[in-house]
Amino acid sequence: MSTYDFSAHRKWFRIPKDIQQLLLQNVFCVNCGETTIVDFELKDEKNGVLLEGSCKTCGGDVARLVEDDG
Repeated sequence: MSTYDFSAHRKWFRIPKDIQQLLLQNVFCVNCGETTIVDFELKDEKNGVLLEGSCKTCGGDVARLVEDDG
């Protein structure tokens, strides 16, 4: 069961939609290389927001840290 991380969502939604899409489509998978992340959850991290989800191609676990500007 996942929990809703309000801080992470606030950080994520401050990013323009077009940039969000670029970030989602530029995630590294150990099996496929560059891929798109799907079925992801947002987690608040000290330096930004962490996206944890699945590779669109193979379904493997992938993650991406989107760092804060400051």
